[in-house]
Amino acid sequence: MSPTKTWTIANQEYLMAAIARVRSYLQIHIQRLNPEAEFVSLEEPARSWDLPTPPSLDELSDRFGLSGFERDILLLCAGMELDGTWGTLCATAQGDAQAQYPTFNLALDVLPSPNWMALTPVGGLRRWRLIDIGVGNALTQSPLRIDERVLHYLVGIEHPDERLVAAVSRIPIHVGEMDRLCASHRQLAEQVAGMLVSEELGKVPIVQLCGSDVASKRAIATAVCSAIGWNLHVMAGDVIPIALGEITELMRLWEREAFLNNSALLLDCDEVDSNDVARESAIARIIENYDNPLLITSRDRRHPRQRPLITFEVEQPTSQEQRELWVNTLGPDAAELNGQIETLVSHFSLSAPAIRAACLKTKGTNKIATDNSNEFGSQLWETCRIQARSRMEDLAQRIESGSQWEDLVLPDIQRDTLREIIAHVRQRAKVYETWGFGGKSGRGLGITALFAGASGTGKTMAADIIAQELHLDLYRIDLSSIISKYIGETEKNLRRVFDSAEAGGSILLFDEADALFGKRSEVKDSHDRHANIEVAYLLQRMEAYRGLAILTTNLKSSLDQAFLRRIRFVIQFPFPDANQREEIWRRIFPKQTPTEGLNYPKLGKLNVAGGNIRNIALNSAFIAADANEPVMMKHILEASKSEYMKLERPLTDMEVKGWI
Repeated sequence: MSPTKTWTIANQEYLMAAIARVRSYLQIHIQRLNPEAEFVSLEEPARSWDLPTPPSLDELSDRFGLSGFERDILLLCAGMELDGTWGTLCATAQGDAQAQYPTFNLALDVLPSPNWMALTPVGGLRRWRLIDIGVGNALTQSPLRIDERVLHYLVGIEHPDERLVAAVSRIPIHVGEMDRLCASHRQLAEQVAGMLVSEELGKVPIVQLCGSDVASKRAIATAVCSAIGWNLHVMAGDVIPIALGEITELMRLWEREAFLNNSALLLDCDEVDSNDVARESAIARIIENYDNPLLITSRDRRHPRQRPLITFEVEQPTSQEQRELWVNTLGPDAAELNGQIETLVSHFSLSAPAIRAACLKTKGTNKIATDNSNEFGSQLWETCRIQARSRMEDLAQRIESGSQWEDLVLPDIQRDTLREIIAHVRQRAKVYETWGFGGKSGRGLGITALFAGASGTGKTMAADIIAQELHLDLYRIDLSSIISKYIGETEKNLRRVFDSAEAGGSILLFDEADALFGKRSEVKDSHDRHANIEVAYLLQRMEAYRGLAILTTNLKSSLDQAFLRRIRFVIQFPFPDANQREEIWRRIFPKQTPTEGLNYPKLGKLNVAGGNIRNIALNSAFIAADANEPVMMKHILEASKSEYMKLERPLTDMEVKGWI
């Protein structure tokens, strides 16, 4: 028989012995009412039963501070659920055949050391919802019933309260949680654990973990509870109820659960919208009224009015710490990667849990050997890349067009500059760290670029080619959708983008830079001043970003020169001339596309950009397919008319002369 099963059986025997004692009180009371009834001796269960851990009844009584009378009331109610004859006993003891249930009046008459305080709302039984009171009768005559969650606990069954499942979930805690952290996070976790158990602080303090590294904050909280010996449950701040009655009932139930489970609460506020006033109020109410161990995770510091918080800023693991995490997690396999760990660290900024998950997932699909270390390294890279996507998918559009160099028609000088950008991203770690160019400040170490040119001249395609070359994700962010009229919201939106992108080293493509980077005019009011603050914040984040950040604009002249000087690369994408347009036409149709009689020099006279050429080619393919014909000049002519109509431009005879 397993130790767990042995404890479960012994715990239930202990409980039933305690219930038998209360049964004796009932029978003694019945004997008083009916002297002919047989006398029953009392059996007091010994608290020193041979159990590896205390029985649930004793644990519950101690944690909730129940008096002997309150404990017996709880047993009186438990007997109703566990003894089929209990209802008859209660009815007989109360002299009412219909009253086949416990009541406070019965408890006051039958149980020793009765105390009216046990009946009040501030008493342990009612305050912690250990029992439920029926309605429709006087308080002392109302039926009493043990709460289902409490009954399960007493019999040794760990089953979460169904009323908490939607709001609270348990975080698994494993042996060695502290050892899984990087050195700086381990030091922080040890400091927090020491503060939470320190008697010098008196009341248990509330600890706030701030910063953008969500996974690391949770890992630190888990390690803290592991070190202290607490369980840990998490409550998501963005889904808690906001009605006063609902939040009060939720927290009352949770506080009971915390006592039953010896658990701390992690209040996760990382995804809470600070503009949601009602939810912010509910969170503040929890913070100010909760008396048990509480940890808070939040991107920004919270400042409740009536309750001080002890705040710690959680930074991403340093590059050196990430190297150590990779090596320790991979074990002997790390030596077979031939320096690829350096490449991973230089492009991805991952937390300890993320590195551990990437290693486990990759090693589960590919057993590394010396002859396939490159393949293993590539799979690790792809796993990291995919893993980092989850935080970006709701913030920006991922572009996956698979463009290649041969698809891009640009003058050599622009193509050479694009290759320079690739080299800067690829060799960032070597130049900044190994060769020492990083210095002591991170300012200006980000790789920034401005792509200027008319719509359709290849700006997005160029960004996609860079992403393909570097095997990184490309995300398009529409700046016009990020800008908010509310002060501080634009910066908050930008911070979410950059913080989320850091992990995957993603390439960020900010479209419509004109929406934010217009020429600065004289500051006339607070809105002008705030607009300049937003621009400065974006440039600051771009300069500090570990990856590549690209701005696009249709009109470079609309941008302030002071801002342009802070951009490392500025590439002008020219409108293609006739020869370049001809070259685009020669490359635009896939090899599988049937064509007939296409005159590329004449097509090159069509005065549109590459993006428009692609639209025309695609539309002409549909027209030809519908006619069951190969793509011919007549189909392109028809598609051109539609494109020009969209552009609100006339299609001149000179452009289509001799087409058909």
